[in-house]
Amino acid sequence: MPLQEARGRGANSVAAEVKPVEDCLFCKIARGELPANVAYRDDGVVAFHDLNPQAPVHVLVMPIRHIESLLALGEGNLELVGRLHAVAAQLARELGVAERGFRVVINTNREAGQSVPHLHVHLLGGRAMGWPPG
Repeated sequence: MPLQEARGRGANSVAAEVKPVEDCLFCKIARGELPANVAYRDDGVVAFHDLNPQAPVHVLVMPIRHIESLLALGEGNLELVGRLHAVAAQLARELGVAERGFRVVINTNREAGQSVPHLHVHLLGGRAMGWPPG
């Protein structure tokens, strides 16, 4: 469904997404309540090394504000998706995987492998990636 169609269904509302979710694991990491090996942080994005890495480089890049998934994005959040990808590319360069290649993945909902309901980008690199994934 195009974003313009979704607008009438509340997709443009960001007020509910901005509030941190008290029991969200990633919100707790963003607030500094849980330890993480942080690779990057600015006023809107935090990135940290995955505790269960699927590649030699496996970093999660996420917005600090709580957004459950790509499905919860409205037009007011579109710039954020670009920012997450830009941070992933910057980290790929800094972590030495940019030249050989890396993968950026966003899992959405359970069947796709989203285990934490907080939008995040997986940066994976340091080994050959197969296709198709999964």
